[in-house]
Amino acid sequence: MTAVYDSPVVLDRREGPHGEVVLRRHGTLLQIIANGCFLMDTSDGRSERLLVDAAHAALDGRPAPDVLIGGLGVGFSLAHASADEKWGRITVVEREPAVIDWHRDGGPLSALSADALADPRTEIVESDLVTYVNETSDTFDALCLDIDNGPGWTVTEGNGGIYSPAGLAACARVLNPGGVLAVWSAEPSPEFEGSLRNAGFRQVRTEEVPVARGVPDAVHLAVRPG
Repeated sequence: MTAVYDSPVVLDRREGPHGEVVLRRHGTLLQIIANGCFLMDTSDGRSERLLVDAAHAALDGRPAPDVLIGGLGVGFSLAHASADEKWGRITVVEREPAVIDWHRDGGPLSALSADALADPRTEIVESDLVTYVNETSDTFDALCLDIDNGPGWTVTEGNGGIYSPAGLAACARVLNPGGVLAVWSAEPSPEFEGSLRNAGFRQVRTEEVPVARGVPDAVHLAVRPG
């Protein structure tokens, strides 16, 4: 007999470096909550897959491009990138140790990411993304960010720095010439498009994914000049 969940069941709750993070099950879905703010669940993944695919398409056939994924989450973006043999190195930056643990060693989210984590192209880096892009000496062909509900709705106040002029300059610094910045958002943001143009990015555009109710999810795309 299949179990029925009338209300969310907490599977793990931890105090992380940036506050409380919770993994819970609601029916068949797994959900991640940070400081009481719903972040994501395992219900769909279309927009997370678009984040990866749109970035690759914007690279115009560059061979074996390296991608930096900001935010592990439930693993949709990582799993989708790993399933595509055209990507080169796949680096995922995740600041919450609990989220990483939930994906490893048979954890609750491992069914989504086990194959990707076993992929020799994959590396998981435990770090705050804002810190990482400011300090790393590595460069990438694509930077796919999914660390907030959007540029105007950040999970923590410190995340806002990545969408500032200095943060976008840091993103451009870790991109190779002609590299692509792709940013997930729970709604389109014309203001953020303007910020990308002001930061010197070119070919700025937004792709949308319709949802059952409310405004569509969005992926903002921009190219660092060659």
